[in-house]
Amino acid sequence: MQPISPFPRATGTADASVRPARAADAPAIARVQAVTWRTAYRSVLPAAVLDDWDEGAAAQAWAAAATAPPTPAHGVLVALEKEVVVGFAAYGPPELAAGDTGHPDGPTTELATLLVEPRWGRRGHGSRLLAAVADLARASGAARLQLWLPEQDTVSARFVESAGWARDGWVRTLDTGGPPLREVRWHAALDEEGA
Repeated sequence: MQPISPFPRATGTADASVRPARAADAPAIARVQAVTWRTAYRSVLPAAVLDDWDEGAAAQAWAAAATAPPTPAHGVLVALEKEVVVGFAAYGPPELAAGDTGHPDGPTTELATLLVEPRWGRRGHGSRLLAAVADLARASGAARLQLWLPEQDTVSARFVESAGWARDGWVRTLDTGGPPLREVRWHAALDEEGA
């Protein structure tokens, strides 16, 4: 993955940016994931998943994803505020759902996750991460982005919808070890103007 330049905050200050993740960011990424899931997904994920969270194992997995991605099309970005990791996004080629033959508009990049720690929300970090993934996907030749969201996650759904995304009709159900988790797929076309 080629380095990208920081994306300044919407207010014009240089306190916020997005850059490719480094191995040293992995503990912070795991912390953001744990805090965000425990805050935003307490009613969606089984308590055992949240309460038995192994932050050390998650940090190791994120370090590997940042330093040795499975393909050149995979990547992890971090959002920073005053050099503190406050959010992250992971992306790569999509895993096609059963019966999905790909999109007729061309190659797709899947946003595997985009999380901003709730106390850092509403400062533009999610928008900067989304824009950076769109720029990288477009540069790699992708024609569209897609993302799976839990059906109950209305906050994230409103966020991506405000950025021009729409549901594409695909739904999947995941086994969580508790009640099944139903997810809806969202997508956005990439063009010269952005997603």
